[in-house]
Amino acid sequence: MAYSKNLSQKALSYLEIGHSAEEVRLVFGIALRTVFNWLKRQRNGCLEDKPRKRHPIKIDNDQLKNYIKKYPDSYFKELAKEFNVDPSSIFYACKRLKITLKKGLILQRKR
Repeated sequence: MAYSKNLSQKALSYLEIGHSAEEVRLVFGIALRTVFNWLKRQRNGCLEDKPRKRHPIKIDNDQLKNYIKKYPDSYFKELAKEFNVDPSSIFYACKRLKITLKKGLILQRKR
C-alpha cells in the first residue's frame, strides 16, 4: 500500500523532534521498515515515489476482437497459442476489453 507524501513528512518530522523509529511506527501505524525507507530516501533528497515500470501490451486489441468474433467458441489456451502468449495474458486482455468467453450455453445446446 502506498502512503501519502504528507504522512511520510509528518512521520519524519516526528522522528526529527526526538522520537524513536518504534514510536513513529506505533503513532502512525506504519511498518518499521517503512520508517527506515523514508529516512533513507530523505537523506538522498527525494521522498517522491519512483515511477513504476509497465510492460508493453503484447496483444493487439483489434486483432484479438476480430479473432474472437471469427472463432467465438475458442478457449484461452487456443487463443494464447494463436497470439504466442500465456493464457493469463489472454485472460487479462479479454478482461481489459470487457469480453467474456462463456461456453455454458454452447455446450448445453450440443447435448
